[in-house]
Amino acid sequence: MDNEKAFDLKIITPDRVFYEGKVEMVEMNTTEGEIGVYKNHIPLTVIIKPGILTITEDADNVKEAALHEGFATIMPDGVTIMAEIIEWPAEIDVERAEAAKSRAQERLEKRDDATDIARAETALLRATCRIEAVR
Repeated sequence: MDNEKAFDLKIITPDRVFYEGKVEMVEMNTTEGEIGVYKNHIPLTVIIKPGILTITEDADNVKEAALHEGFATIMPDGVTIMAEIIEWPAEIDVERAEAAKSRAQERLEKRDDATDIARAETALLRATCRIEAVR
């Protein structure tokens, strides 16, 4: 790892410290679009949208995780992500994610007055994110 490029990344959930270490880049989906962060990024706080989080420790070590929601505080020397849910691919039950995806798609196709569209769309994004993380 090139210490000139490295910054601190800490990812915290309500029940654990998911990740803590030096990285060269982190990429995530936000409500404003995808963002990639390098050392010396301008200070920023973003709301996370479900998607794949990519952690580049160095050129030879890239990790991915399914990041569902939360927010990130970005500073020039580090990033802290407060995540409601984040999972390594090995932690994901693909069959359960496929079933959740099917249920969400059915609710969105049906779209009756009882359907909570926003909740169904979020469920679909989460399920798709989990499936993509495993593949």
